Amino acid sequence: MNREEALKHLKENIKNKNLLKHMYATEAVMRGLAERFGEDKDRWGIAGLVHDIDYDTTADDPQKHSLVGGAMLEELGYDKDIVYAIKAHNKVHGLERKSLMDKALFCTDPLTGLIVASALISPAKKLHAIDTQFVINRFHEKTFAKGANREQISACSDLGLTLEEFISIGLDSMRQINDILEL
Repeated sequence: MNREEALKHLKENIKNKNLLKHMYATEAVMRGLAERFGEDKDRWGIAGLVHDIDYDTTADDPQKHSLVGGAMLEELGYDKDIVYAIKAHNKVHGLERKSLMDKALFCTDPLTGLIVASALISPAKKLHAIDTQFVINRFHEKTFAKGANREQISACSDLGLTLEEFISIGLDSMRQINDILEL
């Protein structure tokens, strides 16, 4: 599976512009993490890009989210490890996160929202206007960006990363596509 095919599948299933931006951000961070760990950036990027491919149809049913997407992707011929990482990123299912890719996608998913929310409260409303410490400070404000699950983000420790290292990789990765994210 290549990015062009994955992008085609994504755009056939997701119409919400902000959700697409979230998936582009997740792709960017997954690529940054793959680089950090010497993994295949394209494969990890594709996992991030299509991880919420079923969200337009399963947003109101967390019990189905990621299982429906996993089945769709399996049918489309995506590799089993990518499909499994996508299924395991939804903690509702309680699937064990076995591989580095599984663990990375799980903690990256909410991180992108925290970083976007952090950028949006800066006066410039740009990723380049914030730094890692700014995001860490927002992380510790429990009422800020409530949807960004702190426990899930903290699972970066399963990758052997500190919160600071993880946020830094995430922020740097997202800055590389700031034009696409319009941040």
